[in-house]
Amino acid sequence: MTARLAADLIVILHGAFVLFAVLGGLLVLRYRWWGWLHGPAFLWAGFIELSGGICPLTPLENRLRALGGEETYGGGFIEHTLLPVLYPDDLTRSIQIALGLFVLLLNAALYGLAWHRFRREQRQD
Repeated sequence: MTARLAADLIVILHGAFVLFAVLGGLLVLRYRWWGWLHGPAFLWAGFIELSGGICPLTPLENRLRALGGEETYGGGFIEHTLLPVLYPDDLTRSIQIALGLFVLLLNAALYGLAWHRFRREQRQD
């Protein structure tokens, strides 16, 4: 029972990380210090997607599920948990690349906006 609960908590943590990686740049617009946490997060997420890798949280979740007597799954967190919700088909390499580029480009734009605001504030001081 403890291993199953831990696996479920890993899924929640993983989902929160994905949301933070994708949308955390919005926090940087308001509070610049979030960039110190968000920058590495979105770069990691983009790298994992573009490289076709699997986040270390996925094997940890599967290990905990196996310890708890539950069935494990192949592939990554996005393929198993998010894509069935977002897309009816299996994860393809082109979708994975598109997701990685989306995360990187969205956050590059948000950081550019945050940088512009920061520079404007500096000029006004």
